[in-house]
Amino acid sequence: MSPRNSRLRTKVTALLLSLTALWAFAAWVTLREGVNLLWVAQLDSSVIGPSEPLLVELQRERRASMIELGERSSRSRKELQSQRQRADRTRAEFEELARADVVKWATDDDGEKRLAAVFSKLGSLASTRRAVDAGRMTRIEASVAYADVIDSVFQMYGSLATLDDKTVARDIRTLLALSRAREILAGEDALLAGALAEGQLSVEEHAQFTKTVGAWRIVAEQAAADLPDTERAAYEKLVEGPVFTRLASLETLLAEGGGATGAIPFGADQWKSTTERALADFNATVLGAGDRVVDRATPVATGVIVRLALAGGLGLIAVIASIILSVTTARALFAQLQKLRDAAHELSDERLPRVVERIGHGEQVDVAVEAPPLQFGTDEIGQVGQAFNTVQETAIRIAAEQAELRQSIRDILLSLARRTQGLVHRQLTVLDVMERRETDPEDLKELFRLDHLAIRMRRNAENLIVLSGSSPARTWRNSVPMVDVVRGALAEVEDYTRVTLMPMGDVVLVGRAVGDVIHLLAELIENAASFSPPYTTVQVSGQLVANGYVVEIEDRGLGMKPEDLAAANERIANPPEFRISGTTARLGLFVVSRLAERHGIQVVLRASAYGGTTVVVLLPQQLVETSPAQPESDLPTELPRRQSAVATATRPAPLQTLAAPQTPGTTAPPASGMPEAAPASRTPSGLPLRVPQANLAPALRDETPATPPGPEEEDDQRSPEEIRAMMGSLQRGSRLGRTEAAKLMRDDRPGDDT
Repeated sequence: MSPRNSRLRTKVTALLLSLTALWAFAAWVTLREGVNLLWVAQLDSSVIGPSEPLLVELQRERRASMIELGERSSRSRKELQSQRQRADRTRAEFEELARADVVKWATDDDGEKRLAAVFSKLGSLASTRRAVDAGRMTRIEASVAYADVIDSVFQMYGSLATLDDKTVARDIRTLLALSRAREILAGEDALLAGALAEGQLSVEEHAQFTKTVGAWRIVAEQAAADLPDTERAAYEKLVEGPVFTRLASLETLLAEGGGATGAIPFGADQWKSTTERALADFNATVLGAGDRVVDRATPVATGVIVRLALAGGLGLIAVIASIILSVTTARALFAQLQKLRDAAHELSDERLPRVVERIGHGEQVDVAVEAPPLQFGTDEIGQVGQAFNTVQETAIRIAAEQAELRQSIRDILLSLARRTQGLVHRQLTVLDVMERRETDPEDLKELFRLDHLAIRMRRNAENLIVLSGSSPARTWRNSVPMVDVVRGALAEVEDYTRVTLMPMGDVVLVGRAVGDVIHLLAELIENAASFSPPYTTVQVSGQLVANGYVVEIEDRGLGMKPEDLAAANERIANPPEFRISGTTARLGLFVVSRLAERHGIQVVLRASAYGGTTVVVLLPQQLVETSPAQPESDLPTELPRRQSAVATATRPAPLQTLAAPQTPGTTAPPASGMPEAAPASRTPSGLPLRVPQANLAPALRDETPATPPGPEEEDDQRSPEEIRAMMGSLQRGSRLGRTEAAKLMRDDRPGDDT
């Protein structure tokens, strides 16, 4: 969740947690210094301190081993054994302290590896001692073996913890370098002591001696350059004193004159006295410098402890005080905000929608009483309340304007629809008169096309009336057979010849629902015919069920996706409010949903077993009634002379049907279920005369008497050639209509036009 979308309580909590984390970080930085100080003290007492005497004893053992390798006397062997015992005791003390668990806590991974390397090198002393005793090792090899053990100790020093103070850390590194220089000087002493014990210096030993002299001087001079001024002065005084001057002269004397002959130009006692004094003074200088480094590090450690106390103690107190203050302030803020939230929710969820709804219905509303402004003071929260009041006033004003606009649009739609409906009705009346008088088949065909277009225009006008929220003007006082209702719907469908009407049963529909049901079925049937291939049929069937009467409309098109079916069913079950800004792609679906909602009709779309779509229309029980069975052969079910259906609720059937009765399952014409006219009304050739409204059910008949046929119509005698020409025109028109429908299907992919 982003910080902008989080709750205020969460933000305050996050602020307090941030403050606590900041204190914890500061405390940890200081605590880390304190812990580091503790580890430094622990390592000094457990590792560094015990390792210093171990280094001295190892250096002495190395010197005694070199003398033993050069002299091979009982005296030298005895001294070597005594020195080894002292070294073993010092080693045992060191390992006991260095192997403690607290040392593992105080060292990092690198330090632990270096310490383990020291233990390993100390373990290799036994093999070195055996080689020395057996004489299998030269003095140079013995010097290298002992140097490996001693070097591991110095490498361990470099990985151990030290204080975070840069000055102290630099001084410690300098002292380690000086100690390393002393170790090199001790190695030089051991190498030459072995040669003096033998009485000669080999060429290899002379070269090693020369390199060792140069090495300790370079390391010492580099380390001395980093010493503080006082320490550097003490070091310069040491190396310029008589002891190191005498040592330098002996080193120079041997380096320049003893390489070729192997002779050493001075004795063992002279060399021993000089080196012992030099090593002792060197060690004293290093230890003195170390003591002064400790003195300088004491204030640093004290500062660490003081910072730890301040950051840990006083910082914690400040954090606790901040938390208490924040909690008390936030609690009061939350209470005020909760009051504002509850009042805003009540206003936005209950009172304001109720006011807007009443305004939408045209009622006069006292806004100050129904939606009073919120009062929360003049602080920031009160200003939020004032802003909400402004929003409320704007919303109510816009709601009133929108309600007025919607009502105006409804009135306009209703006015246009009523005017169009009146004009269409007059147009249908004129067409009816013209159809009765016309005898030419071609002209009559064109009149039928105009008649059908006018009927569809009337349905479109009724769509506008439905959208405006009103009811169409077509009403019936009496019940109408269900088969006539379906045929009336077929009369409003352009491609009615593709519709197969199955037996509907002996059921009648109450008069108050006839017009809306015809309209609803016409929308659904035309949708099924329009979005299925022209060579397929649309089947309409109906039957009584436990909850009423079901009409099923099944096409054999491409069908709809499951999500589209679910969306369409949801729109029908819960019709949204009609908005001018909405899309018109689902206009027919909106009309169907409004008509179904008006009478409690359930309309459900589902997938067909043939791949298309099946629409199930459930008419409730209060809309249907059972009627005595009527022989279906008595109903005029033959194909009409016109190309489009014209039998509607307000129009009489324009033509008499042909004589052959329709069998169940064939294409149903949009005509009424009334008996045919009297057999006497026929032409001399045997064809029936046109009798106005003879094919309509009584409930569908127009009570206004139509103009009776003239004498010329009664004497109309059509020859077989005229009848053949008329039927040929019907056949050609049917083929033309199907061709045009197929072309439309290729241009527009089948889908749900609602």
